[in-house]
Amino acid sequence: MKQLKDILTAVQPLQVTGDTSVSAIGLHIDSRKVEQGSVFIAVRGTQVDGHEYIEKAIAQGAIAIVAETIPADKKDGVVYVQVKGSASAAGLLASAFYNNPTQHMKVVGVTGTNGKTTVCTLLYQLFEKLGYKCGLISTVQNHIHDKVVAATHTTPDAIAVHSLLADMYAAGCTYVFMEVSSHAVHQQRIAGIQFAGGVFTNITHDHLDYHKTFDEYIRVKKMFFDNLPATAFALTNADDKRGMVMLQNTKATKLTYSLRIPADIKGKVLENNLTGLIMDINHMEAHFRMIGTFNAYNLMAAYGVAVQLGEDKMEVLSVLSNLNGAAGRFETIMSANDKILGIVDYAHTPDALINVLATINQLRVGGQKVITVIGCGGDRDKAKRPLMAEVACEHSDKAILTSDNPRSENPEDILNDMVVGLSVAHSKKVLRITDRKEAIKTACTLAAAEDIVLVAGKGHETYQEVKGVRHHFDDREVVREAFELLNR
Repeated sequence: MKQLKDILTAVQPLQVTGDTSVSAIGLHIDSRKVEQGSVFIAVRGTQVDGHEYIEKAIAQGAIAIVAETIPADKKDGVVYVQVKGSASAAGLLASAFYNNPTQHMKVVGVTGTNGKTTVCTLLYQLFEKLGYKCGLISTVQNHIHDKVVAATHTTPDAIAVHSLLADMYAAGCTYVFMEVSSHAVHQQRIAGIQFAGGVFTNITHDHLDYHKTFDEYIRVKKMFFDNLPATAFALTNADDKRGMVMLQNTKATKLTYSLRIPADIKGKVLENNLTGLIMDINHMEAHFRMIGTFNAYNLMAAYGVAVQLGEDKMEVLSVLSNLNGAAGRFETIMSANDKILGIVDYAHTPDALINVLATINQLRVGGQKVITVIGCGGDRDKAKRPLMAEVACEHSDKAILTSDNPRSENPEDILNDMVVGLSVAHSKKVLRITDRKEAIKTACTLAAAEDIVLVAGKGHETYQEVKGVRHHFDDREVVREAFELLNR
């Protein structure tokens, strides 16, 4: 509980009406969660405008309203605070309410289309093994040291993220590694967080259903680095053609990593096979359990962050060499009898799918076939649907198109979008099986000894969302079940 006047020092109100010496028990941007003694912050969202719920929040016990537009009819006993931007104010007020936890921890944000989860997970695992208590905020799950907290969004809303950060600080965490999505940057969900560093992995075709244009998507990603303080560092992938763009206007210390050109963190892949990677990083050789060139970039990013934070180079490489990365990221499952290799990966963009399939094709030997199971999410960027099918057909011997998370859409409509424009040759490689479980089982049945079955798109997810309902579904479980049936 804090006095309203104390947390208001974090923002610059345009006007305040009422007695700010009242005590607040909590902050909310969702009127349904408001209780007696709460502060309600009216945020204009993409679907809902919180200003429409001011009266409801007051009826539920809100003692103060923070909004961009103050109602003409003010209620007695309620404090009204007008601000220029409610979304950013929510983060700043939440930070103050929770005693500014990020001033006492080093928070590193990782952004980019692909690799965010793996880099954050590697960093969390690395620093925990180096003896630190750490926090992790990721798509897969959140960690408060050794406690797992379910993740609902890549980056939680501003109030939820500061509450989580406060819990991390209370648990003794000194480092926090968090994914920073483009949605979170655009919606000011990271407002009030003091970052010690930022990492850019790459940027490819994704989220255009939200950002509308690729240029806008790039601009939003760049905003994260533009807003880093001079005390922070900004580490970018110099091999991505937008990598250096991210650093153009940042005040942070600029650092690069690369496999192709001179960089602060210069890597070279010496060996790449199904047992892992052997790499030279800044003239030091190490063997890693993780597979593929895309993971070489993730490992360099994690190494670069750790060294920048003052850790010993050799010790960092030693620990990294034994880490497996994030669940559902190139996760392998082997059938007992026929040695069919199942790979479950989160790849849900054309570029990510190309990366995974390119890795598989580099590693396969002899006559091994690659069978890919892929779908596309409903209510998301439709432009990438035919691209996903084209990539799967181009780089696989057989492509099985199926449901992902159809959400409110008809799965058949999604599959129809995916096959638009496929060539005759590619169409001959395609099977359409709407039921995802049947699609995965069919792929495993079609595979001969030592073939490779890639199940892409959902990775770590343990649900399938259909018509607003989440049903239990885990690609890894289905692959294991299919392999068990083959082994009987």
